[in-house]
Amino acid sequence: MAERVYQVWKGRNIFFCKGRLIFGPDAKSLIITLLLIVVPVVIFCTNVARNLIHEFPTYNSGYIILVVTILFTIYVLVLLFLTSARDPGLVPRNSYPPEEEICYESSTLADVGGRHTPTPRLPRTKEVSVNGFSVKVKYCDTCMIYRPPRCSHCSVCDNCVERFDHHCPWVGQCIGLRNYRYFFLFVSSSALLCIFIFAMSAWNVKFLMDDYGTPWKAMKESPASVILIVYSFIFLWFVGGLTCFHLYLIGRNQTTYENFRYGAANRHNVYDQGCLKNFLEVFCTMTKPSRNNFQAYQQEEMPMRITREVKIDDSEGDSRTKVHDNLEIDNDLLKISQRRDAVNS
Repeated sequence: MAERVYQVWKGRNIFFCKGRLIFGPDAKSLIITLLLIVVPVVIFCTNVARNLIHEFPTYNSGYIILVVTILFTIYVLVLLFLTSARDPGLVPRNSYPPEEEICYESSTLADVGGRHTPTPRLPRTKEVSVNGFSVKVKYCDTCMIYRPPRCSHCSVCDNCVERFDHHCPWVGQCIGLRNYRYFFLFVSSSALLCIFIFAMSAWNVKFLMDDYGTPWKAMKESPASVILIVYSFIFLWFVGGLTCFHLYLIGRNQTTYENFRYGAANRHNVYDQGCLKNFLEVFCTMTKPSRNNFQAYQQEEMPMRITREVKIDDSEGDSRTKVHDNLEIDNDLLKISQRRDAVNS
């Protein structure tokens, strides 16, 4: 019986709904993230917002605060789901190295079946053109592909990811080409939610101070407000700082991986189109379709007919060797020998 792509996927991803939902191997961390969002909101709605309803009896203003909190929380959770449950830009693997990139060096001869044949080699890097500039892309030994520009192999998910930014344990997924927008919106919306809860909780303490006269009596009357003020203030430093950092990266059209690897002083960023165009590229372009159809049936691949030892050249002189399957090699060599004997005779 034929298997579907998600059933034979070689990465460490976790699939649900027959491949429609894809998570990283650390998807369980989503439970912690959900609790960090939902629990404070529940405390706010059952304690602070309920008191504010009585403070704003006219025009049901207090109910508006409660509704806004619930709707905004749902919006944040939807962004979290869109970030963690979709293909971030996974590049399909090859079963064999790309044959069109293999070159044969006549200077290095291999003795195969008593005959000298050129040794096939696969370059470690190759150059591609990006915005008129030459960029080197590396060969991935695990996926057996030349990575597209800005692509990197995630050691956590064991996949090559397009426009790889980083692997986020809080969402249990890689952040790449297809979910970076939702990741940024999730982080920035979480920061706004922290500001909203902080402001409303402080406002509630202020009303209680007017009623009881002193801050201590007000905090004693509503300890939940104090807890939420401290909680939202601490987490605002985290998500707020992350939001500012990614605003900086978007303005430079740079990923977190590129920033940490090349530094902020990298002046040869060939992807930088100017601040405005960089923001438009992230927020105002269509999300590229996935390279993978995880629900499709896996196609049977034909084995390589002539298989040899392929050496992969390293730019630093350290060559690594990959040995392919040797199916039918004896038969092929016999046929070649027979053809040559016929020509000589």
